[in-house]
Amino acid sequence: MPELRFTKDHEWISLDDGIATIGITAHAQEALGDVVFVELPEAGRVLASGEACAVVESVKAASDIYAPLAGRVVETNPALVEDPALVNRAPQAEGWFFRLAPDDLAALAGLLDAADYAAFLETL
Repeated sequence: MPELRFTKDHEWISLDDGIATIGITAHAQEALGDVVFVELPEAGRVLASGEACAVVESVKAASDIYAPLAGRVVETNPALVEDPALVNRAPQAEGWFFRLAPDDLAALAGLLDAADYAAFLETL
């Protein structure tokens, strides 16, 4: 399994064969509560790093999802649209949001590793 990287906005990223899979962390889905709707970016959309590109709505709130890396969306998760609660059941597995062809793979090094993300969560 590829190593996960994280953002301070609670997105996770895994890289496999040059394609980044992106979703929200277990911490984020716990904070949101029961997810009832997701809006995903369209395949082909070009994203800037940090750009709001998806929305997740729960019984508590709606939150933007940000692109952790610049690149082009190559795929979205149709299972998530049909069953938004998949985010709650498997946020860092089958509950992924979209896949991105990054413009710069080196940018991944600027994201948090698991230990740094855990330390960041302790500050919240």
